[in-house]
Amino acid sequence: MGDTESCSSRAADFSLTQNRQHKQKVHTYNEVLHRLMDLNVAESTIPGFEDELWAHFYRLPAGYALDVNAERAQDVLMHKKLLQLAHDPATRPAFEVRPVLVHLASDLGAQRIVETPWSYARKQSIQPQQAFDLSPDLRLAFEANQFSIQKLDHTMNSRPMHEITISTNDKPKLFCQLTSLLSEVGLNIQEAHAFSTIDGYSLDVFLVDGWALEETEQLKVTLAKKIPRIEHPRLNQFISPAGQPETGMKLIFNHAEICNDGSEVRDLDLRLLKFEKKIATGSYSDLYKGTFYNQDVAIKVFRTEHLNETIQREFAQEVDIMRKVQHKNVVKFIGASTKPPSLCIITEFMSGGSLYDFLKQSGVLPLQFLLRVAIDVSNGMNYLHQNNIIHRDLKAANLLMDENGVVKVSDFGVARVQPESGVMTAETGTYRWMAPEVIEHRPYDQKADVFSFGIMLWELLTGKLPYENLTPLQAAVGVVHKGLRPTIHEHTDPILVELMESCWQKEPSLRPPFSEILEILQCISNRISDPRVCKQKEKASPIIPAFMHGRGPSTK
Repeated sequence: MGDTESCSSRAADFSLTQNRQHKQKVHTYNEVLHRLMDLNVAESTIPGFEDELWAHFYRLPAGYALDVNAERAQDVLMHKKLLQLAHDPATRPAFEVRPVLVHLASDLGAQRIVETPWSYARKQSIQPQQAFDLSPDLRLAFEANQFSIQKLDHTMNSRPMHEITISTNDKPKLFCQLTSLLSEVGLNIQEAHAFSTIDGYSLDVFLVDGWALEETEQLKVTLAKKIPRIEHPRLNQFISPAGQPETGMKLIFNHAEICNDGSEVRDLDLRLLKFEKKIATGSYSDLYKGTFYNQDVAIKVFRTEHLNETIQREFAQEVDIMRKVQHKNVVKFIGASTKPPSLCIITEFMSGGSLYDFLKQSGVLPLQFLLRVAIDVSNGMNYLHQNNIIHRDLKAANLLMDENGVVKVSDFGVARVQPESGVMTAETGTYRWMAPEVIEHRPYDQKADVFSFGIMLWELLTGKLPYENLTPLQAAVGVVHKGLRPTIHEHTDPILVELMESCWQKEPSLRPPFSEILEILQCISNRISDPRVCKQKEKASPIIPAFMHGRGPSTK
């Protein structure tokens, strides 16, 4: 792991990917900015507009910049406005509806009307389709009934549809909530684009048919009544014709089932998933990269030969936990197929791969990058613990990076909700990272994750496997009976030394909670940037007061 060539190659690949994505954002940003200026759009003349526009592109993924068409630069302002409205609970969710024409052939040439920012390609068509905004003249013609939609379809080989753009708080149930809501209104989803911002908001764009073009305003009114449900869970029930919520019924949208039986577990039809390639193999499952409604996803498929009662129960527990959590440092749950033998879990695709693979290629991480990773992980774990969830298998292999280098906690196969008693006794996890109380089947709680975090922090610091010269069982015996812990390099930052040693204390009560770990890591990061930053926190830390005063590591 420490060899120089492999150390630089993976880091260079990741850096190149980030650079390409950054260049794409910059290129699209410049195109949109220049287009808005050429059009003399009033907003583009406001001081600070260029920075605001760049902030808009920066907070969205690279896929957004790829999809945007600079010829429809004003639609980017619409997206920016919707995201701004989504910040305010009083105006959230924010949405926009507009009529579009979808061309059914590719030989239209000069007949094309102004393009929308999205290039729609329906899976059931051989030729790609393009969605186009109605020009003012065409819209007036429609309103004046100067010619029929049927005539337009015949002469231009086009079909009228609607484009619906929605922005609100990002959350696990959101995408399926929106698709089912549109289905309930009577709309057929032909294409969907889903984007998540780095600060926890969503921008979802749907191309739909099933609603008359001349009744666009009525569609807006209908959606205005129904879309607020996604912000108010008590209203988020499907209503029967009699006006009463129905339990146990299933709603179908484009072959996907949503079960409203109180469990909120939604079954996704596997026909909606496109499997691209296998990216990993586990003991009981395989992991694939694929797409769902044009969104890149990871698909964890449980192999049929292992579908015994225990595996099915653990699968159900994993789905139950993942559907409850939503945090920028926890991998996002999209849906699942819960009917044997086709059991699978669909999550967002993390293009940066796992930290374990990154370490294998890159070796030792630069300290500032390591701290950023550790802060991301601590944020995610602090959120999970606040929601009474114990991960029970925290290690570099279960940490994933997205396209922006943000690290997220993943793999909830052995995670559990902490019982009311506050303790558990089952041995689970991976021996090299496992807390001694878990190995011994003694009662344990969330502090078992803190022990694993300490070992994981050492893993990130060294790029090595903990206790690499021992078998997993030998390591477990050493941890419990001999107080074995990984050897820390003498040149390691003394505050990190103290933090790791505090995390892997044998007595769980002596280990810090993740809220304190976050403060310590942030303080180290700030100290590297500016040594004066931490002065006010020196006396507040119960773990590292000596080091914060610069007296060096204590002697033991």
